[in-house]
Amino acid sequence: MSDEAHILVVDDDARLRGLLSRYLAEQGFRVTTAADAADARDKLRFVQPDLMVLDVMMPGEGGLAFTASLRGELGDVVPVLLLTARGAPEDRIAGFEAGADDYLGKPFEPLELVLRIRALLRRSAPAPTVPAAPSGPLPLGALSFDVARGELSGPGGVLRLTGGEAALLTALAGKPNEVLSREDIAAALDMDEAGERAIDVQVTRLRRKIEADPREPRFLHTVRGRGYVLKPGI
Repeated sequence: MSDEAHILVVDDDARLRGLLSRYLAEQGFRVTTAADAADARDKLRFVQPDLMVLDVMMPGEGGLAFTASLRGELGDVVPVLLLTARGAPEDRIAGFEAGADDYLGKPFEPLELVLRIRALLRRSAPAPTVPAAPSGPLPLGALSFDVARGELSGPGGVLRLTGGEAALLTALAGKPNEVLSREDIAAALDMDEAGERAIDVQVTRLRRKIEADPREPRFLHTVRGRGYVLKPGI
């Protein structure tokens, strides 16, 4: 993934917004900034970012609500990284449940932000992040997953997946019927140890898209104490 990616930074702190804009530009990114969710919506009328960095604690529409609305309005194609002073596990989970792809607590090292951005961009790229799976689409009931394209299709056409969901499904589809630990999946998705906790949330979100009843999964199974396994089938 080239560093020519376009980043939209949304933060009500003018000083931090300026610092991030300069630092990301120095790293080779194109950067657009917005002071709040309303300003970001105006900017989105004219720009198509490759990734969005959102502050959680903003006046008016906060980062969590804005992320959830973005998923409903724009779909799941643009990765979202949340910034917040709230770093408790429940806050991180709330961010992922709102549709975020990553979560970074304040204060943070600018280099860590850049590394996380690059990881998200790699995960959202069309090419698979793991070795190729068995040839041909994997059947998942009425759906099928094309590993080479990272596309989930059904009778109505291609279904939208977030970058994280597509990377997770690609990792599991690369080794069908084989149990992958959270550590294995985190490594395949280029996530750190903290990101392993987010895998459970990504699994829950993915099940909502591939399972008729997410509470009784037919294809994406949890193996207690070991990890997850994808069992394709008609």
